[in-house]
This record gives sequence, structure tokens and C-alpha cells, in this order.
Amino acid sequence: MVEPLRAIGDHGIIGDLETAALVARDGAIDYLCWPSLDSPTIFAELLDAERGGAFTLQPELDDAQHLQLYVPDTNVLLTRWMAEDGSAEVSDLMPLAEARTRPDFDARCLIRRLRVTRGTVRFTVRCAPRFDYARIVPAVTAEKGGVRFTGGEQTLRLFASVPLAAGDDAATADFTLSAGESAWFVIGDDLLDRPTDEAIDTVTAATADAWRRWTAQSTYQGRWREAMTRSVLALKLLTSARHGSIAAAATFGLPEATGAGRNWDYRATWIRDASFTVYAFLRLGFVDEAEHFNRWAAARVMDAGPDDPIRIMYAIDGSEAADEHELAHLAGYAGSRPVRIGNAAHAQSQLDIFGELLDSVYLSNKYGRAISHEGWQHVRGIVDHVIAHWQEADAGIWEMRDKPRHFLHSRLMCWVALDRAIRLAKKRSLPAPLVAWAECRDAIVDDVWTNFRHPEHGYFVQQRGGRELDAALLMMPLVRFVSSTDPVWLKTLDAIGSELRDDGLVYRYRNADGLEGGEGAFTTCTFWYAECLARAGRMDEAQMILAKGMAYANGLGLFSEEVDRRGLPLGNFPQALTHLAFISAAYFIDRRLDPSYRPHWQP
Repeated sequence: MVEPLRAIGDHGIIGDLETAALVARDGAIDYLCWPSLDSPTIFAELLDAERGGAFTLQPELDDAQHLQLYVPDTNVLLTRWMAEDGSAEVSDLMPLAEARTRPDFDARCLIRRLRVTRGTVRFTVRCAPRFDYARIVPAVTAEKGGVRFTGGEQTLRLFASVPLAAGDDAATADFTLSAGESAWFVIGDDLLDRPTDEAIDTVTAATADAWRRWTAQSTYQGRWREAMTRSVLALKLLTSARHGSIAAAATFGLPEATGAGRNWDYRATWIRDASFTVYAFLRLGFVDEAEHFNRWAAARVMDAGPDDPIRIMYAIDGSEAADEHELAHLAGYAGSRPVRIGNAAHAQSQLDIFGELLDSVYLSNKYGRAISHEGWQHVRGIVDHVIAHWQEADAGIWEMRDKPRHFLHSRLMCWVALDRAIRLAKKRSLPAPLVAWAECRDAIVDDVWTNFRHPEHGYFVQQRGGRELDAALLMMPLVRFVSSTDPVWLKTLDAIGSELRDDGLVYRYRNADGLEGGEGAFTTCTFWYAECLARAGRMDEAQMILAKGMAYANGLGLFSEEVDRRGLPLGNFPQALTHLAFISAAYFIDRRLDPSYRPHWQP
């Protein structure tokens, strides 16, 4: 295995609700897509140390310790270098639209503010963007107060409060600051003009204030408030302010096992995350975000046709997700190739998405605005599709790339689709063939109980007629298909704990999936498992699993998609589904531990 230049978990994230950047503990910005989250990268050193490009700040401090923290209740990130001879820090942020109100500073950009806090420190700064997924080395030209990068159809401008030099392939700066002195750097598109010191101060403060105002909407006051706040702030960074969609993760190409080929692009919005997203935002009091996401999902339903009512995933703007391609010129994180963009799974059949979608529609109608007549007609079309296809094999929640199979989780979520449609029709007195719907719903129940049980032990299994387990079965009590204390379910829970859990790590499954190489433990499943334990009344065990799961976050409280056997982050980062699952588990366990607690929102 090739040692990575910087580990996945050694990063924080900043963003402006249109795109997001990763900032490493050594102060390097080594991942950023521009201008949107699903645009090509301009910095991708995380995926290729030689070609990818980065924006680095290097203080001359011997044996400095690197620390990172967020300004409380914001997505303003502080990176510190602390040594015997001196210390310094850089604050990184991307101004939110509501903070860019000055007439002399209204362009999108990324701001880096350096400050020496002790001693005298010399710095070397190098900004080396590489456009179009590092396929273009832009031309670098000096201009008044800054540098311009031009390549292909893209232009970036970099300004600083210290002199910049335009080299062959990068802009550089060398300077010295003493305690109390500072310097700033601002990079953005061609609309950016050189800002004043006052403008930098104003926009920075306005962005921090905007984040604090947003965070203050939270109604959660439980045991894990700090972790909850960081999770919802991370989710907000993955949310599109323009469209209301939420990306599965900020990145692409980060491996599920280092040196292997399971390297996918998660910069898209999965319908599967719909109900989890709505549920998490509503639980914590962020009603506007839940409604915005639901409007985005509703628009996808309204655009769908009768033969293909909804797609598995969409681009962030709601268009069709990109086809999968390999970037053969990139070395990959820790030599993990191929690096892929786009995602071939968008063409798969995954029947579970209809359940997640209609669950989110039901929740939004129960606690928000009533569905329109036209919207209900589309829901009926989805239900008709489920009735016609629920018995078919598919790729399932884990997007298996071999032959289609009959997965219990897919059956389960088809049941959810029918169940939530029936509940919504009754709640809103909407016209529907309720008898036919109920008959199909009950037929799915019979099928699950009859055909998806282990032939010897009787617990539920991953596939029809199979013997293997699947952590997706943990959704069964969470969607109220089965009682959390049903004897068969408890046997299933124990079997998952025995076969899929390994010292607090929970794996998705153990059987072959049609792909080469292994993968890490799936952090989302760890939180599902903790919540199922709590719902079964096993609170001591639930709290311990929750605590272990929380420990898999990095020092900033951010979760990756997976972790290796050492508990180190793997996969795309930060991962929305994991933060959503953590919110659900911690919220439920917190409520169970304190019966007197009465949250603002209750299921």
C-alpha cells in the first residue's frame, strides 16, 4: 500500500452551500471542486500527491503540533501550529451568500486568514490549482495585488495582503509575521476583485454570525448537543442552498479499502437519503431545510414518467446523474485505483427507494404542508409501480454490481411505500384504492415472514431462501415493520451482533458482492445497531455501541463512510448518511435515558 500524503480523517470541511473544500491538519487545502460540489476539482492533492494541486501554508516551526477546531457553532475552521519557538493559526471559511452584501465584496470565494499568536514565524505559501480534475495546469499571470490562473474555460483569481509571485505553475509567497500580525489570502472566480482589509473583516464576521444564527434554531438540548450540532452543520454543508438537495458526501474516489478498487463518486443526491434527511432536520428543529429538501424530492416525483417513476439518484441540480468514468491519470488515494467520477449505480433497479421517498412525503405531510392534488396523483403512480414490481429482484440498498437478487430490505421498503401511502391517504382523506393497497402491503408481509428466514435458526436473512445476514435488516424495527421486541427480531439482532459486529464495528454483510477486494466497517450501520439495541430495551449495550461509534469520528466530529479495523476513516468524507444515522440513534437513546425530556418535535 502507498502511504497517503494526508489521511482522510485528518481533514475538516468548509463550504458556502454551493461547494465545499477539505482542509488538512497541516493547513493544506487539498480537495475542492469549483464552482459547484459536483464540478471538476481545482485542488485534488488528496487523490494524487504529484498532479492533484493544493493550496498550502507552511510555517517554519520546528516539531510543531497541528491542531484543528471549529469556531463554536459555525463552519469556520481554525488550524493551529504550536511549537516551542512560536505558534500560528489560519482560519478558513467560504462566505455565505447572506454575508456577501458589501458592494465591494459580493463574489464567491474562499478566505484564508493567517495570524501569529506567539513569536516570529516565517511562512511559505503555495497556491497551485489544477483544473478539470488535474488535467489542466493553468497559466499563472501576475496582476495588480494578485495572480490570475487561466486554463481551458476556467479562470481563478488569488489576492493577498502580502506580495505574491507568479511562477510557472503556481503562485507563491514568502513572508514573516510577528505575534499579533496577520495576513490574508482570497481565491475565487473571475468576478472577484481585490478586497480591502475592512471587507475581509466584515465578511468573515458576517459569515460566522450567519452560521451561529442558523445553529441557534436547534431545539435539541440533550446529552450529545455538541456532536449533534457538528453533525447538522456538516449536513448543512452538503446541502445546496439553490436547489435544496443534499449530497451523499463531499468527495469522490476515496477508497472503502486502501489499495483496492471500491472508489466511488458520492457527489450526488440519493433518493434513499430522503426520509433520513427530512427526519433528522425535523427532529432538531430545522424545518426550512426539511421542507426545502422535500420540495426538491417532490419535483423529481412530478418530473417522473409512469414507466420510471423515480430514479435512484440525481445530480445536485435535479438533472440525471452523470455516467461513470475513470480518471486514469490520477494515482488515487494511497494508490487506490481507479479513481471514478459519476456513478454507474444510477442505472440500477433499487426498489427500496420508493419506500424511503414515500416515507419522507408522509413525514413532510404529517408535520408540514399538505400534499397537492397533482402531487398525490404522482404518489399514486409510484404506488402502482411498487405493486407491479415489488416481487422482482434488484441491486438493493448496497448497489450490488453482480446479478440482481431478491433482497429483504427491498421488500421491506416496498412495504413502507404502501404503508405510508395508506397512512397519508387516511390522514388527509385522499382518494385511493385502499383495499387493493392494503392487500398488497399484507402480501409483502407474508412474503417476508415466509421466505426470508434462516432455515435452521429462524431469524431474518439478507436474501430470499438464503442464510446470510445484512445490516440493512436493522431498518426493520426502525420503519415499524416489526416490533423491536418481537422474538424473531431479537434473534435477528443477536445474529447481526454475532456475525456482522467486530469489537464495536458493524459490517454491512460478509458474503460476496461481485466486487474484488474487501471494505471497512460501515459507520451508518453502527448507529442503526445502537438504536435497535435501545429500542429493544438493551440500554447499557446501546450506549456503549453509540459511544464507540462516536469515537470513529475524527477530532472535529466528522464521520467518514467507513472505518478500518483500527478505527481509521475510509471512504468518502464527510458522509451524510452516517451523520443522519448518528442523529437518529443519539436522539432516540437520549430520550429513552431521560423520560422527562420533552423535545420540540416527536415522532
